[in-house]
Amino acid sequence: MSAEQLPNTDNTPAEQRKSRRTLLLVAAVCIAPFIGSWALYYFWQPTGRINYGELLEGAVMPTGPMPPAGSGKPFDFAQLRGRWVFITVDSGGCAEACQNRLWKMRQVRLTQGKYLERIERAFLANDAQPIAAVVAKEYEGTWFAAAEGTAQLKALPFKAQVSDHIYLMDPLGNVVLRFPKDADPSRMKKDLERLLRVSRIG
Repeated sequence: MSAEQLPNTDNTPAEQRKSRRTLLLVAAVCIAPFIGSWALYYFWQPTGRINYGELLEGAVMPTGPMPPAGSGKPFDFAQLRGRWVFITVDSGGCAEACQNRLWKMRQVRLTQGKYLERIERAFLANDAQPIAAVVAKEYEGTWFAAAEGTAQLKALPFKAQVSDHIYLMDPLGNVVLRFPKDADPSRMKKDLERLLRVSRIG
């Protein structure tokens, strides 16, 4: 066999393994910022940093349509995938404490400036009372759903009462934070700002 007819031995098993390692390294470099930013908030808790909202694990918000709590169209959390969502629960009658939570959700959202459109608000009525028209108008932009007996309502973990809290759902549909009763909106704002700053998915 002449030199010109010799088989090509450049692509040896060792070189193939080297090529695969190079490809894996490039892939790791590409996805590292995404993984790092997500893990930064959820898993890395350096000394001296305290989250105001309580981190929740395994609280996935089910999807599926719920009727409106009053006028409007059926609502499904699937509509809000890709957004951060404040959630609160109360009677459709929505007395003073309920309206106070709606006010906090609205105001904290308004403080986010250029990130404003990344945030939504949802209210789940845990009884058959429709939301008052005056409340729906005051907090226009909030999704009002009748959730009595639904899987969505059951997915929200609480201490004393589910209506004590404001929750935050991430863009993937996980309920990740639970704020305490009578939450401080300035501290809610700081938690939300941190999440919006490091998140690459919503």
